[in-house]
Amino acid sequence: MAQKKNTLKTNETRRRYTDEFKDEAVQMMLDGHTALSVMERLGIPNVNLLYRWKQERLHRSGPVASSLEARVRELENELRRVERERDILKKALAIFGRSE
Repeated sequence: MAQKKNTLKTNETRRRYTDEFKDEAVQMMLDGHTALSVMERLGIPNVNLLYRWKQERLHRSGPVASSLEARVRELENELRRVERERDILKKALAIFGRSE
């Protein structure tokens, strides 16, 4: 029976990120950038790393940050709903405007 080779090279080291770098990456996500775009811009190898940093920062910030994050999500959902309503009204106005 053949032995499995170790797939992780021993000379590879894990990259260490400073707290400032992590804070900047999380802030970019909170400012509305997607995790994928932040990952690509900053050269982070994994999206899950960003989400873990975000959770750590929110946990450290306490309940105020969590409630603010929830409120932002609520407002973003409401904004999308209102934009859909606006688009429907624009289309209706265009349709009714043509019949005159």
